[in-house]
Amino acid sequence: MRPGPDPARYMTEQVDSGTSVLDTAKLVASVAILVGGIAAFYLLGDLPLAARWVIVLAALAAGIFVALQSAQGRALWQFVQGSRVELRKVVWPTRQETMQTTLVVFVAILVMGIFFWILDWILGALTRALTGQGV
Repeated sequence: MRPGPDPARYMTEQVDSGTSVLDTAKLVASVAILVGGIAAFYLLGDLPLAARWVIVLAALAAGIFVALQSAQGRALWQFVQGSRVELRKVVWPTRQETMQTTLVVFVAILVMGIFFWILDWILGALTRALTGQGV
């Protein structure tokens, strides 16, 4: 008989995953702040449009700030920072390489378009000849 899962190990994995009640509350609060900002945009219709947009943008900034205080937010920020580092390592094509590649793509599209147009014309003519329609 095999033993079941170890409850102590399960609890340790839960704690190690970085998700806590406080982190969840932070994420819920950040969403609530954003939703509140959007709701304020519509509920405060008597304010000037620019002021309502400032409220929405402030709510967005506050929501992002609160979300970044959670473990998931910090992990996302580390991912963004790592992505920026990797983006700097990319070797972008030169203008000449880009133009040559674009030209090759256009020529390939033109050739394939002509090929399928001729194929459609041939198959249409063959179908009309076999069915006796259009003769």
